[in-house]
Amino acid sequence: MSETVVGEKGMVTAPHRAAAEVGAEVLRAGGNAVEAMIAMAAAIAVVYPHMTGIGGDAFWIISEPGRPPKGIDGAGRAGAGATIEAYRRKGYDAIPHRGGDAALTVAGAVSTWEMAQEIATAIGGRLPRQDLIAGAVALAADGIPVTHSFRALAEENLEALAPTHGFAAHYLVDGKVPEIGTRLKAEKLKDTLEHLARSGFGDFYRGDIALEIAADLEIAGSAVTRADLTVQRASLVTPLSVAITDATLFNMPPPTQGVASLIILGLFDRLKVKRAESFEHIHGLIEATKRAWVIRDREVADPLFSGDLKPYLDASWLDAEAQTIDMRRASPYPPGDPKGDTVWMGAIDKDGRAVSMIQSIYFEFGSGVVLPRTGIVWQNRGVGFSLDHRSHRALAPGRKPFHTLNPPLARFRDGRTMSYGSMGGDGQPQFQAAIFTRYLLGAEPGEAIDRPRWRWGRTWGDGSLSGVEMENRFDPDLLEALERAGHELMILDKPYANAMGHAGMIVRRPDGRFLGASDPRSDGAAVGA
Repeated sequence: MSETVVGEKGMVTAPHRAAAEVGAEVLRAGGNAVEAMIAMAAAIAVVYPHMTGIGGDAFWIISEPGRPPKGIDGAGRAGAGATIEAYRRKGYDAIPHRGGDAALTVAGAVSTWEMAQEIATAIGGRLPRQDLIAGAVALAADGIPVTHSFRALAEENLEALAPTHGFAAHYLVDGKVPEIGTRLKAEKLKDTLEHLARSGFGDFYRGDIALEIAADLEIAGSAVTRADLTVQRASLVTPLSVAITDATLFNMPPPTQGVASLIILGLFDRLKVKRAESFEHIHGLIEATKRAWVIRDREVADPLFSGDLKPYLDASWLDAEAQTIDMRRASPYPPGDPKGDTVWMGAIDKDGRAVSMIQSIYFEFGSGVVLPRTGIVWQNRGVGFSLDHRSHRALAPGRKPFHTLNPPLARFRDGRTMSYGSMGGDGQPQFQAAIFTRYLLGAEPGEAIDRPRWRWGRTWGDGSLSGVEMENRFDPDLLEALERAGHELMILDKPYANAMGHAGMIVRRPDGRFLGASDPRSDGAAVGA
């Protein structure tokens, strides 16, 4: 069960309790929400290596009261050797999911920490970088704890992961997935984090750490070079937004699917659903998702190749599109790809500064490549590219891949601020919509996150079919109503399934009190300062 936590002086939430405790300590030490998030980003990279790491990408939304929110784009670009011709010569028809050829983009997460620290300092942050990273260093010194999700996902993907460069040496014991509770050595990762704390986050791209990363990537067969690392910078961007009846919602522009998350909630607002867990609630969100996916798949790519998305967030377009939703029958649609592993984390400080941040290596354990000199797991975000020259997501050096990552944030008309989100690939916008609308329709954060979830997309075992996977706690009458409407349902054998995301939520009320919750599907916690 997920309980709503109450706080008075700030709050953080993360999918691993150790990371949340690190962030809360920063708030207690006088740090702001941005500083707390830097500390959590480093800590979660240690304790949740199957979901995230400093070898991945990250996106942030930072909100200060009375000011427009800022976005940080930390998408790494494809390496110099990442050409369609090079992959075709190797016999590939699509980007591989694992191994050195999958590790084809620069890791942008640490560049976002660098930019976030500049922002934190500009708004009054005074904690030194060493203090922010100290929690992560201490966790690495203790070793990586094998959690239930670590073990389950490692076993599920062992055949693909075991042969990849460095994976077995770092994450297997005698060639086997270690038992829950085992602590795996993380000395190299500890050394890397300590070095970044001393020398600055830029060292990851332009210093001694960069030299070690580049050397190991070359041995692993990656398309990323030292020169590619050198030019990596996070970008400050303006978030997309959409107005609904009670709030203004924010999310990230391309290369993320943030527009899809906003379209879903913009359409749902127009359906005027009154009761959570009703047929209208679940059916309406599924149908809104289908329409959002059309825009996402057609328009979203590297920002230089994406279409103009603002018309799809305009009230007139949303009004017209909502009229196409049949509230009695399911509409057809081709399937999506549900895969993806990530972490979302939130923080709000006593002054109302709020952060929504998502950090990922994409698939569980990313590309599977673990760099021996630094202990870094490298992402496989490059699978978002196409090997078709005609595609708007065509692979080319220097391009950003399509990202499922998208960190949402809401400002309510009555003065509430909400930082919320979830991991889960294609499921992210759907899980966000589930917890947000449940809260909007009267549930407390803990209840909104605890209730059973669903994911529309590919039905497992049949790539030609669209269906709805649902946890097994839904009311049978609701399931029957959905099936009568034409939805093809697959009821999972679990009440709380990892496939349904690891969500979190923090709400700062106008009276300055905080309400927050973390997902029982994760190892996380919401912690008050």
